[in-house]
Amino acid sequence: MSRPNPAWDKAIVERLEAQPKGRATARHLIKELRIRGEDRQRFEDALDVLARRGALIEIRGQYVLPSRTSEYAIGRLTMHRDGYGFVIPTAPVPGVKGDIFIPPDPSMSAMHGDRVLARIARVLPDGKAEGSIERILRRAHPTVVGEFKIGRKFNYVIPQESRIQHTIVIPDGLEFPGAAANPDRIGAPLPKLHSIEDLDGQIVNVELLDFPDRGEDAVGRVVEILGHPDDFGVDVEITIRKHHLPNRFPAEALAEAQAIAETIPESEIARRRDFRHLDCVTIDGETARDFDDAVWIDRTPDGNYILHVHIADVSHYVRPGSAIDNEALIRGTSVYFPDRAVPMLPLELSTGICSLRPQVDRLVMSALLEIDHQGQIVRQDFCRGVIRSAERMTYTGVFSILEGDPALRARYAPLVSRFELMRDLALILQRKRNKRGSIDFDLPEPFIVFDENGMMTSIDRAPRNIAHRLIEEFMLAANEAVSAHLEASLPQSIFRVHEVPDPQKVMDFEDLAARFGYSLGFGAVPVRRFPVVTRTSDGRKLRRDIVRADERMKVSSRMYQKLVAKLEGKPEERILNYLMLRSLKQARYSAENLGHFALAATSYTHFTSPIRRYPDLIVHRLLGALLDRQPPEVADLDGLARMCSETERRAAEAERELLEWKRVKFMTDRIGDEFDSLVISTTRFGFFVELNDLFVEGLVPIDSLPGERWNYLDNTRRITGERTRREISIGDQLRVRLDHIDAMEKRMVFSLAGPWACESGRKRPQARFKRR
Repeated sequence: MSRPNPAWDKAIVERLEAQPKGRATARHLIKELRIRGEDRQRFEDALDVLARRGALIEIRGQYVLPSRTSEYAIGRLTMHRDGYGFVIPTAPVPGVKGDIFIPPDPSMSAMHGDRVLARIARVLPDGKAEGSIERILRRAHPTVVGEFKIGRKFNYVIPQESRIQHTIVIPDGLEFPGAAANPDRIGAPLPKLHSIEDLDGQIVNVELLDFPDRGEDAVGRVVEILGHPDDFGVDVEITIRKHHLPNRFPAEALAEAQAIAETIPESEIARRRDFRHLDCVTIDGETARDFDDAVWIDRTPDGNYILHVHIADVSHYVRPGSAIDNEALIRGTSVYFPDRAVPMLPLELSTGICSLRPQVDRLVMSALLEIDHQGQIVRQDFCRGVIRSAERMTYTGVFSILEGDPALRARYAPLVSRFELMRDLALILQRKRNKRGSIDFDLPEPFIVFDENGMMTSIDRAPRNIAHRLIEEFMLAANEAVSAHLEASLPQSIFRVHEVPDPQKVMDFEDLAARFGYSLGFGAVPVRRFPVVTRTSDGRKLRRDIVRADERMKVSSRMYQKLVAKLEGKPEERILNYLMLRSLKQARYSAENLGHFALAATSYTHFTSPIRRYPDLIVHRLLGALLDRQPPEVADLDGLARMCSETERRAAEAERELLEWKRVKFMTDRIGDEFDSLVISTTRFGFFVELNDLFVEGLVPIDSLPGERWNYLDNTRRITGERTRREISIGDQLRVRLDHIDAMEKRMVFSLAGPWACESGRKRPQARFKRR
């Protein structure tokens, strides 16, 4: 395919916007835009690229803007293990609220994760839509990881991903990978197998040769044998391949990395500002190996704070279009598992020449900020620099110094006063953010503890103290300063955006919070009512209203912030903070500045972690171009932002899934044990609980509840006993027993335990805190 002209993208969209129905044929557009000669093929390629990206929809030879049709939508298909699915539209569909429901269809060829064109069959008054898959635009799974099974007629693989419901047939002769198969592994050694019978029950990675079609199974060949599912380290191997995480650097990228000199030429140092005489430090976790940032602080004669934030200058070593750069873009981010990582950059860079290790010269991009006692930046400068970190500090060490540990204060005596200044400035910056409405959720995070053999021993609460706050506040300040500077100086930049939450989700949270006696402070929530008439089996008409939040509802981060403060120290703090977080949208990258709701920031970006995040590398290149007074070597920021958001979500899903797998394995020996738990959500099929001390979640099925028939009430989100009217609601504290573990689904199933499980009382189970 010839290379399209990026300038045409804007012209195509503008021309379609000018059409009465927002649609036109390729021939019409070629004529309107006066495309001639060899450019015709490149123009048609540009149309195809826009259609695959979701910027256009191609219907029966016509191209239409997604915002101008309510008949079709392009998006990602998310399947449920029960056979139905949803299409998550790339762009909003007129008249449709949320995702498009896809009913079960045994003949459907699309697989979970595929990019598809959906035809919208009907839209309900409340905006919920139902449709069908019209066309598959891009397959999500060139390979599938699963369990090899020996069948009577043929051998096959059952995918580990339960949302992929197609069996993969393995033809004779394709059961073993070729001699040149990729041996690169991160978590487990290569198993030794000698016959097809040895393969039964093994986890394999399969390349799809034929995708499923009209009810027919997929066909594939085994390209990797990962091992038995319970073997040590196989869980990591499965997760990497299931989420298609690149885990082997191309030879060209490794060659480039190994060719980079470990010493910095004097000519490069001479063109930079020299900060090597300053005792800047890195502050990270005990197990960190890649050090992105170093900080230094001082006071001016008039009492202001001087803050230096020095960030590894990855852009000096990773040039646009290089093999390392191409691979970094594909990866998008480093992926961190509990006991290992998949880095974005080769180790020669990530833990070598780019890492700000102590007592060695390193190149940096620096944000130099002067901050007053109100936390306002009164002067700023950005430059390329060179530093020599004085110490590699840990959060634990800095916290102990600030808490007065005599041995550590003596050991780091020259730095103690700087750490105390850092604490003072961090508190000032935090107060400034709080004043403008920034939200700080204090939700505990799990931390998995391993023994010397790599076996999991416990799940603890991740430590968090003032030393973490120092670095968080300084990185936030640097990110905001760089973002505002780029926005003011360049026609386009890349932003980290967090949009205002969806009004319906805010209203749903308000309903739940009201049951605990709390509110975001709306008073009466503005709603819109949609009358619906249904007929019963005997012909009677039933009228009801579907209530939806009014789109004009005004919600601010300060509302959330005030409620977080009001909940501090209360028994219901944990559940309501959790529910508040679920009501917010997911942050993402964008070439358009939409602000950052949770931070209450008008302009925000990611600048401080270019070793592990590709968007930060883009920001460094933009800032570097400004410093050099050169045009940026960055094109298609919209596409880059979209791709970085996708790779970030992929990494987050992989990290979350492996963490859940580790939890399941940890709980395997505790089947039959009882635990105190918190009800975190209710559904038609039961309710989910989180164990109080273990950060483990599981399901209590509704059909396991004792004594009577139980029903889920959609309008109150409560589960109620028909005879006794007992109720189970979000926020209840209940004693539960671990009954069994679904290893394939990585799901724990609980039942009620303790006296309440046996009694046939007449009232709802009492929560262990009083509602206000």
